[in-house]
Amino acid sequence: MRVTLEKGQTLSFYKATMPIIISVFCVYLTIGLALGVLPKFVQQTLGFDSFVVGLVIGLQFLSTLLTRAFSGKMTDTKGAKQSKVLGVLLAVVAGLAYTLSAFFYSNSALALALLLLARVIHGVGESFLVTGAMAWAIGLVGGANSGKVMTWNGIAIYAGISIGAPLSIWVSIAYGYLPAFACMMVLPLLGMLFTNHLPTLEVVKDQVRTPFYKVIGAISGQGLSLAFSSLAFGCIASFIALFFAEKNWGEASLAFMVFGSCYVLTRIFFASFPDRFGGFKIALISLLIEIVGQLLIWTATGKTMAIIGCGLTGVGFSLVFPALGVLALQKVSPQMRGTALGAYVAFVDLSLGLAAPLAGLAASYFNYQAVYLFGAISCVLSIVVLMFNKK
Repeated sequence: MRVTLEKGQTLSFYKATMPIIISVFCVYLTIGLALGVLPKFVQQTLGFDSFVVGLVIGLQFLSTLLTRAFSGKMTDTKGAKQSKVLGVLLAVVAGLAYTLSAFFYSNSALALALLLLARVIHGVGESFLVTGAMAWAIGLVGGANSGKVMTWNGIAIYAGISIGAPLSIWVSIAYGYLPAFACMMVLPLLGMLFTNHLPTLEVVKDQVRTPFYKVIGAISGQGLSLAFSSLAFGCIASFIALFFAEKNWGEASLAFMVFGSCYVLTRIFFASFPDRFGGFKIALISLLIEIVGQLLIWTATGKTMAIIGCGLTGVGFSLVFPALGVLALQKVSPQMRGTALGAYVAFVDLSLGLAAPLAGLAASYFNYQAVYLFGAISCVLSIVVLMFNKK
């Protein structure tokens, strides 16, 4: 298809959306960079326990959750492009706070305080970035392409995380934590350069707005199912590096890469499946695959088995978001799209915000491997919710 822009200019779907996707990828590279180094930095360099690791990781997701309503409202009332740009700038500020924490690592309390500040700012930035980027892209290409836009945004998000995490591990080993954190200030600005030429969408100012709590109520079935399925990803993001270290299996870079590669490849080759076969069927099959992946990690007797489990988790988790998301967007008017996206993604934020601290408690009482039984159970709960919300 071709998209008509201002002054009669036309662009293909990909020329209209790929600049936004690239910018999202650059910001999520910074999130991946943080996930790759923060667990070891907090535990081994600053000397805090597993619960604090979980708190630091989860704080970003919680701050994102708490600002979803505001970011959705701003996207609908001030403009999707403006919301997305604000998200980029906040990611840069977060990168500065991360860098300062590495610079003052000898003062554990100060370094931790700076990390917590960075995680809050990073989370708020993510809220504005994702809501603005998806609403902007969907506005450019039309609501009929919502699933396709969400699929490619998901590719950018998890490709950024899966590449950023091992990259930061390698950089921190070779050059230390400071350069790894400093990269977070540069990448978002580079990504923003790709979107400068895209037009600003017209804002409908006289639209009667549905309250955020009513939007959440309308999509709560799909949102809760998504939230439970996201816990498994949170378990991998937060503790796979420490799990590998506990087992003396070396660095977890390959585990991150396999998860991300399987996630991205599944979306590339099977992106049309939710539209072709229905969101319910694809979500159900995906969740079953995700459960198998988590159980493989939980019962892993070697590094290879655990990595295969990460890959299957990536395959399973890949299509859950677009499969349920298309159903969620059908329940609101186009003018409330930003709010609906904010509400829908808020369930992921809630899930990931709770996943790290809860998984940290499980690791403290048992071991890091038990975290993945918790992930498998969460996917079972996701299926239960899905069965009661087939449409």
